[in-house]
Amino acid sequence: MSPVLEVRGLCKAFGGVHAVEDLHFDLHAGERLALIGPNGAGKSTSFQMLMGELRPDAGTARFEGVDLVGRDPREIWSLGVGRTFQITSVFASMSVVENVQTALQAQNGESFDPFRRARDRRREEAMSLLERVGMAAQADRPASVLAYGDVKRLEFAIALAGAPRLLLMDEPTAGMAPKERHALMDLVSGTVAERGISVLFTEHDMDVVFGHADRIMVLDRGRLIADGAPDAVRADAKVRSVYLGSAAETGHA
Repeated sequence: MSPVLEVRGLCKAFGGVHAVEDLHFDLHAGERLALIGPNGAGKSTSFQMLMGELRPDAGTARFEGVDLVGRDPREIWSLGVGRTFQITSVFASMSVVENVQTALQAQNGESFDPFRRARDRRREEAMSLLERVGMAAQADRPASVLAYGDVKRLEFAIALAGAPRLLLMDEPTAGMAPKERHALMDLVSGTVAERGISVLFTEHDMDVVFGHADRIMVLDRGRLIADGAPDAVRADAKVRSVYLGSAAETGHA
Protein backbone atom coordinates (compact mmCIF):
# COMPACT_ATOMS: atom_id res chain seq x y z
CA MET A 1 0.00 0.00 0.00
CA SER A 2 1.31 3.45 -0.92
CA PRO A 3 2.18 5.85 1.92
CA VAL A 4 -0.38 8.50 2.81
CA LEU A 5 2.37 11.13 2.95
CA GLU A 6 5.63 10.97 1.00
CA VAL A 7 8.30 13.57 1.75
CA ARG A 8 11.39 13.67 -0.43
CA GLY A 9 14.32 16.05 -0.05
CA LEU A 10 12.54 18.95 1.65
CA CYS A 11 14.91 21.85 2.28
CA LYS A 12 14.48 25.32 3.75
CA ALA A 13 17.13 27.89 4.56
CA PHE A 14 16.88 31.33 6.11
CA GLY A 15 19.89 33.31 5.03
CA GLY A 16 22.84 31.03 5.68
CA VAL A 17 21.01 28.87 8.21
CA HIS A 18 19.64 25.53 6.97
CA ALA A 19 16.48 25.08 9.04
CA VAL A 20 15.57 21.82 7.25
CA GLU A 21 17.95 19.94 5.01
CA ASP A 22 17.11 16.98 2.79
CA LEU A 23 14.17 15.65 4.83
CA HIS A 24 12.90 12.26 3.62
CA PHE A 25 10.17 10.11 5.20
CA ASP A 26 6.93 8.20 4.55
CA LEU A 27 3.82 8.14 6.73
CA HIS A 28 1.46 5.20 6.35
CA ALA A 29 -2.29 4.85 6.84
CA GLY A 30 -3.28 4.84 10.51
CA GLU A 31 0.28 5.46 11.72
CA ARG A 32 1.13 7.81 14.58
CA LEU A 33 4.51 9.35 13.79
CA ALA A 34 6.27 11.68 16.24
CA LEU A 35 8.79 14.28 15.06
CA ILE A 36 11.07 15.33 17.91
CA GLY A 37 14.32 17.18 18.40
CA PRO A 38 15.96 20.05 20.29
CA ASN A 39 14.67 23.59 19.99
CA GLY A 40 15.65 24.94 16.58
CA ALA A 41 15.90 21.45 15.07
CA GLY A 42 13.47 22.30 12.25
CA LYS A 43 10.24 20.73 13.48
CA SER A 44 8.04 23.82 13.13
CA THR A 45 9.60 24.69 9.78
CA SER A 46 8.80 21.18 8.53
CA PHE A 47 5.17 21.56 9.63
CA GLN A 48 4.90 24.97 7.99
CA MET A 49 6.14 23.56 4.69
CA LEU A 50 3.71 20.66 4.82
CA MET A 51 0.79 23.03 5.51
CA GLY A 52 1.68 25.52 2.79
CA GLU A 53 2.71 28.28 5.20
CA LEU A 54 6.30 28.16 3.90
CA ARG A 55 7.44 27.19 0.43
CA PRO A 56 10.42 24.81 0.48
CA ASP A 57 13.59 25.71 -1.37
CA ALA A 58 13.69 22.18 -2.74
CA GLY A 59 11.94 18.83 -2.44
CA THR A 60 8.44 17.43 -2.64
CA ALA A 61 5.64 16.46 -0.26
CA ARG A 62 2.83 14.34 -1.68
CA PHE A 63 -0.40 13.54 0.17
CA GLU A 64 -2.23 10.58 -1.36
CA GLY A 65 -0.29 11.22 -4.55
CA VAL A 66 -1.10 14.95 -4.72
CA ASP A 67 1.81 17.40 -4.46
CA LEU A 68 1.36 19.84 -1.57
CA VAL A 69 4.16 22.21 -2.60
CA GLY A 70 2.78 25.43 -4.04
CA ARG A 71 -0.67 25.01 -2.46
CA ASP A 72 -1.94 27.37 0.22
CA PRO A 73 -3.16 26.16 3.64
CA ARG A 74 -6.82 26.30 2.63
CA GLU A 75 -6.20 24.09 -0.41
CA ILE A 76 -4.22 21.61 1.64
CA TRP A 77 -6.93 21.50 4.31
CA SER A 78 -9.55 20.85 1.61
CA LEU A 79 -7.55 17.81 0.44
CA GLY A 80 -8.02 16.16 3.83
CA VAL A 81 -5.07 17.42 5.88
CA GLY A 82 -6.09 18.75 9.29
CA ARG A 83 -4.03 20.57 11.86
CA THR A 84 -3.99 21.55 15.52
CA PHE A 85 -1.69 24.23 16.83
CA GLN A 86 0.71 24.70 19.73
CA ILE A 87 -1.17 27.90 20.59
CA THR A 88 -4.87 27.08 20.60
CA SER A 89 -6.98 28.59 17.85
CA VAL A 90 -10.72 28.76 18.55
CA PHE A 91 -13.37 31.49 18.27
CA ALA A 92 -13.59 32.71 21.87
CA SER A 93 -16.74 34.76 21.19
CA MET A 94 -18.67 31.71 19.97
CA SER A 95 -20.09 28.84 21.95
CA VAL A 96 -18.36 25.48 21.94
CA VAL A 97 -20.87 23.94 19.55
CA GLU A 98 -20.85 26.97 17.25
CA ASN A 99 -17.09 26.59 16.83
CA VAL A 100 -17.60 23.06 15.56
CA GLN A 101 -20.62 23.99 13.45
CA THR A 102 -18.60 26.72 11.74
CA ALA A 103 -15.85 24.21 10.92
CA LEU A 104 -18.42 21.77 9.52
CA GLN A 105 -19.91 24.50 7.33
CA ALA A 106 -16.47 25.37 5.98
CA GLN A 107 -15.69 21.72 5.30
CA ASN A 108 -18.89 21.38 3.29
CA GLY A 109 -18.29 24.55 1.32
CA GLU A 110 -21.18 26.44 2.88
CA SER A 111 -20.89 30.21 2.89
CA PHE A 112 -20.74 32.00 6.19
CA ASP A 113 -23.60 34.41 6.86
CA PRO A 114 -22.69 36.88 9.65
CA PHE A 115 -26.38 37.73 10.15
CA ARG A 116 -27.43 34.14 10.76
CA ARG A 117 -26.14 32.36 13.83
CA ALA A 118 -24.69 28.92 13.32
CA ARG A 119 -26.83 27.37 16.08
CA ASP A 120 -29.31 25.68 13.72
CA ARG A 121 -26.88 24.49 11.08
CA ARG A 122 -25.22 21.08 11.40
CA ARG A 123 -25.79 21.04 15.14
CA GLU A 124 -26.43 17.30 15.26
CA GLU A 125 -23.11 16.55 13.53
CA ALA A 126 -21.34 19.03 15.78
CA MET A 127 -22.82 17.45 18.90
CA SER A 128 -21.65 14.02 17.72
CA LEU A 129 -18.08 15.31 17.47
CA LEU A 130 -18.30 16.99 20.86
CA GLU A 131 -19.60 13.73 22.34
CA ARG A 132 -16.57 11.98 20.82
CA VAL A 133 -14.14 14.32 22.59
CA GLY A 134 -16.05 14.47 25.88
CA MET A 135 -17.29 18.03 25.46
CA ALA A 136 -21.02 17.58 24.76
CA ALA A 137 -22.03 18.76 28.23
CA GLN A 138 -20.31 22.09 27.57
CA ALA A 139 -21.74 22.61 24.08
CA ASP A 140 -23.52 25.88 24.81
CA ARG A 141 -20.84 27.46 26.98
CA PRO A 142 -18.77 30.30 25.50
CA ALA A 143 -15.39 29.02 24.36
CA SER A 144 -13.82 31.95 26.23
CA VAL A 145 -14.62 30.42 29.65
CA LEU A 146 -13.24 26.94 29.01
CA ALA A 147 -10.36 25.49 30.98
CA TYR A 148 -7.20 25.11 28.90
CA GLY A 149 -7.47 21.33 28.60
CA ASP A 150 -11.05 21.66 27.37
CA VAL A 151 -9.96 24.20 24.75
CA LYS A 152 -7.51 21.58 23.48
CA ARG A 153 -10.36 19.05 23.25
CA LEU A 154 -12.49 21.57 21.38
CA GLU A 155 -9.64 22.24 18.97
CA PHE A 156 -9.41 18.50 18.32
CA ALA A 157 -13.16 18.36 17.58
CA ILE A 158 -12.75 21.29 15.16
CA ALA A 159 -9.93 19.43 13.41
CA LEU A 160 -12.13 16.32 13.12
CA ALA A 161 -14.90 18.43 11.56
CA GLY A 162 -12.73 18.69 8.45
CA ALA A 163 -12.85 14.88 8.08
CA PRO A 164 -9.06 14.67 7.84
CA ARG A 165 -7.25 11.58 6.63
CA LEU A 166 -3.97 13.10 7.81
CA LEU A 167 -3.70 15.13 11.00
CA LEU A 168 -0.71 17.36 11.81
CA MET A 169 -0.50 18.18 15.52
CA ASP A 170 2.04 20.77 16.67
CA GLU A 171 2.80 20.12 20.36
CA PRO A 172 -0.79 19.05 21.15
CA THR A 173 -0.21 18.86 24.91
CA ALA A 174 1.76 22.11 25.34
CA GLY A 175 0.71 23.94 28.50
CA MET A 176 -1.27 21.02 29.91
CA ALA A 177 -0.84 19.26 33.24
CA PRO A 178 0.66 15.73 33.02
CA LYS A 179 -2.65 13.96 33.69
CA GLU A 180 -4.41 16.08 31.05
CA ARG A 181 -1.68 15.36 28.50
CA HIS A 182 -2.18 11.64 28.63
CA ALA A 183 -5.98 11.93 28.70
CA LEU A 184 -5.88 14.03 25.51
CA MET A 185 -3.46 11.71 23.75
CA ASP A 186 -5.48 8.64 24.78
CA LEU A 187 -8.46 10.37 23.16
CA VAL A 188 -6.46 11.16 20.02
CA SER A 189 -5.07 7.63 19.77
CA GLY A 190 -8.50 6.04 20.15
CA THR A 191 -10.12 8.37 17.64
CA VAL A 192 -7.48 8.04 14.94
CA ALA A 193 -7.47 4.27 15.30
CA GLU A 194 -11.26 4.20 14.96
CA ARG A 195 -11.23 6.45 11.89
CA GLY A 196 -8.00 5.27 10.28
CA ILE A 197 -6.43 8.73 10.43
CA SER A 198 -2.67 9.11 10.02
CA VAL A 199 -0.99 11.45 12.51
CA LEU A 200 2.26 13.40 12.45
CA PHE A 201 2.92 15.21 15.71
CA THR A 202 5.64 17.17 17.46
CA GLU A 203 5.93 17.04 21.23
CA HIS A 204 8.40 17.92 23.99
CA ASP A 205 6.98 15.57 26.62
CA MET A 206 8.87 12.31 26.16
CA ASP A 207 6.33 10.31 28.17
CA VAL A 208 3.71 11.36 25.60
CA VAL A 209 6.02 10.61 22.67
CA PHE A 210 7.10 7.16 23.79
CA GLY A 211 3.64 6.31 25.09
CA HIS A 212 1.68 7.22 21.96
CA ALA A 213 3.89 7.09 18.87
CA ASP A 214 4.14 4.02 16.65
CA ARG A 215 7.32 5.47 15.18
CA ILE A 216 9.65 8.36 16.04
CA MET A 217 11.80 10.61 13.86
CA VAL A 218 14.50 12.82 15.37
CA LEU A 219 15.74 16.04 13.81
CA ASP A 220 18.93 17.83 14.78
CA ARG A 221 19.96 21.08 13.12
CA GLY A 222 17.58 20.43 10.26
CA ARG A 223 18.75 16.91 9.50
CA LEU A 224 17.05 13.61 10.25
CA ILE A 225 19.33 11.60 12.54
CA ALA A 226 17.01 8.73 13.50
CA ASP A 227 13.78 7.13 12.32
CA GLY A 228 12.42 3.99 13.92
CA ALA A 229 10.38 2.25 16.58
CA PRO A 230 10.31 3.93 20.02
CA ASP A 231 12.58 1.37 21.69
CA ALA A 232 15.18 1.67 18.93
CA VAL A 233 15.15 5.47 19.07
CA ARG A 234 15.37 5.49 22.87
CA ALA A 235 18.47 3.28 22.68
CA ASP A 236 20.14 5.21 19.85
CA ALA A 237 23.43 6.64 21.16
CA LYS A 238 23.40 9.65 18.84
CA VAL A 239 19.84 10.56 19.79
CA ARG A 240 20.67 10.33 23.47
CA SER A 241 23.74 12.49 22.92
CA VAL A 242 22.10 15.34 20.99
CA TYR A 243 18.61 15.33 22.49
CA LEU A 244 17.28 12.79 24.95
CA GLY A 245 19.99 12.70 27.58
CA SER A 246 18.23 13.15 30.89
CA ALA A 247 14.92 13.60 29.03
CA ALA A 248 14.83 9.86 28.42
CA GLU A 249 14.81 9.44 32.18
CA THR A 250 12.67 12.41 33.27
CA GLY A 251 10.08 12.25 30.48
CA HIS A 252 10.61 15.87 29.38
CA ALA A 253 12.83 17.83 27.03
